Amino acid sequence: MRVLIAGLGNMGRSHALAYHAHPEAEIVGLVNRSEVAVPESLDAYPMHRDFHDALRETQPELVVVATYTDTHADYAIAAMEAGAHVFVEKPLAMTAGDAARVTRTARQKKRKLGVGYILRHHPSWQRLIAEARDLGGPYVFRLNLNQQSDGPTWETHKALMETTSPIVDCGVHYVDVMCQITDARPLRVHGIGLRLSDEIPPEMYNYGQFQVVFEDGSVGWYEAGWGPMMSETAFFVKDVVSPKGAVSITDGNTGASDDIDGHTRVGGLLVHRPDGDRLIALPDEPGHQALCEAEQAWMIHAIKNDINLDRHMQDAEQSLRICLAADESIRTGNPILLGGTP
Repeated sequence: MRVLIAGLGNMGRSHALAYHAHPEAEIVGLVNRSEVAVPESLDAYPMHRDFHDALRETQPELVVVATYTDTHADYAIAAMEAGAHVFVEKPLAMTAGDAARVTRTARQKKRKLGVGYILRHHPSWQRLIAEARDLGGPYVFRLNLNQQSDGPTWETHKALMETTSPIVDCGVHYVDVMCQITDARPLRVHGIGLRLSDEIPPEMYNYGQFQVVFEDGSVGWYEAGWGPMMSETAFFVKDVVSPKGAVSITDGNTGASDDIDGHTRVGGLLVHRPDGDRLIALPDEPGHQALCEAEQAWMIHAIKNDINLDRHMQDAEQSLRICLAADESIRTGNPILLGGTP
């Protein structure tokens, strides 16, 4: 399968390495708008500066879009209109309207569209979701990922915040987990946030927190902050509570900004029920690169076997819509209704 990869930041490089190692993939080009260092194993692949030129010249069957969020929708649609299937990093788009435009194009053009929800490919997170669903709802979701970043990582975060807030960039992963557990429609979102640095755009904030209410009565809380000022106390909280007990990540890393494997690590789960607790050890978890390889193997499998990805696309739209509503709530100071009875 002929693969073109656009965007060679952390995620783009990892996806490129995954396709470099995949026996059924042939990388036909890499795209980055500026000079960028790549691992030695990727040196031999043609490098392009312009995405549309690369798309025309390489004629890929699959395009990986791992650029900044403001280009996701247009690049994904251009690729599908050129005849390619698309894997796009999260978040799917800058706006809910653009996300709908991408998924609509995928359906109209009969293209496979995968979105970079890497936790869906992590066996420990799959286990957490299964254990929580076994408890039964309604649920309380308590999730966060605060990152104390400095040096190059703070520079990366500042670049991301030119277009995307932390609660959208990171939040879609964890809202997607909430939605997989409750399977209920979101009704209302309320957010708060604060700009804690003069180094980021005046209209942006680097700390945000929001609450979401679901139709089945479940409620969720998510918090994300980036920057050198962020606390490292209680920066990695992952709890799901129900009337019958709770499931909690007990050993989950650290979440430290310079440990990319730590952002997905679970380590162990504590399942609490009134009649007793159960510890679940989860050794030998996959690291970041292994997860990217699993994600891209899933994408190739979906294309080759014509797997229906409608539910996947629907879920990607919904988690983004919730996070964008939280962003709107922070900016306006008002709760945002998502439909149905508030």
